[in-house]
Amino acid sequence: MKEARIMTPEELNRTYQRFAHQFLEPYNDFSRLAVIGMQTRGVYMGKRIIKEIKAQFDTVIDFGVLDVTFYRDDYRSKLKMPEVKVTEIPFDLFDRDVVLVDDVLYTGRTVRSAMDAIMAYGRPRSIKFCCMVDRGHRELPISADYMGIYLPTYENEEVRVKVNEIDGEDAVYLVEVEEDSDE
Repeated sequence: MKEARIMTPEELNRTYQRFAHQFLEPYNDFSRLAVIGMQTRGVYMGKRIIKEIKAQFDTVIDFGVLDVTFYRDDYRSKLKMPEVKVTEIPFDLFDRDVVLVDDVLYTGRTVRSAMDAIMAYGRPRSIKFCCMVDRGHRELPISADYMGIYLPTYENEEVRVKVNEIDGEDAVYLVEVEEDSDE
């Protein structure tokens, strides 16, 4: 398995700082803005962005955590039992401007699931999407409003966003996955 580091910890930190600015830029009043991190790495990314907003602008933004397992269109067709994680949205979504945060945008199906889940919790004014890496291969007409990098990939490649809290390092890797052979 071949892997190449695409983003360093310094590049990731600069990207979190940029996201903090981009999230606040369209608003004069930040009271309706909320950030929701998608399990698992999107939660840690979202917390870092919230921390940057607090440090740079002395502004506290509501933060929630979302698990989309039961909203996925493929969860019943998976062979193993899905691992359900915490969803915690401790604020009313009505008339809020929500930014969903996740690590990688691929087919768009996870983002669609997240929008379905959000709508089950309430009716926000708007939903925007933020990802660290857009790797292409969309199956649905979904795009990122905020993106760290666009990294075109082949089907036999994966993008792995690492966060220190889980993985012990901050980095983005492009990994060539070996195909299974029947020989």
